[in-house]
Amino acid sequence: MSRGRQAPPIFGAAEPRTRQRPLRVGEALRHALARSLASGVLRDPALRGASITVSEVRVSADLRNAVAFVMPLGGEKAEETLAALKRSAAVLKGQLARELGLRHVPALTFLLDPSFDRAGRINALLARPEVARDLRSPQEEREQGEDGGKPPPADKEWA
Repeated sequence: MSRGRQAPPIFGAAEPRTRQRPLRVGEALRHALARSLASGVLRDPALRGASITVSEVRVSADLRNAVAFVMPLGGEKAEETLAALKRSAAVLKGQLARELGLRHVPALTFLLDPSFDRAGRINALLARPEVARDLRSPQEEREQGEDGGKPPPADKEWA
């Protein structure tokens, strides 16, 4: 081969695997965080009895930093819970190190998960009458046009 050209990538080479490792570590961290938070071993009063959902953990490519997206059940006391998690980050990092056996456990940062708010807005939009009308199938529209939108009687069979 000439000096200016590089060999084509080999199937199964290291580069695709390196992109998968942060995803695998993130999932392992998410499961371990959820177990640690559910066990109630943290002593912070704001976290006692709190049900916290860990929806996602994003890990940097170098595996040094991780952002955990969390949300308390029902969104109650979200800011207070987030502050308590930030105070407990060092303790959680130690628990994760013991549980996962990683050489280096990423530094943890906690953020409130915005996906729950987005899902609520989407549901509200889908519930609007003009959107619901657009989402109906043509057959549903024909059925509603014939009987004025009333549900069929219980004894009537529909094919």
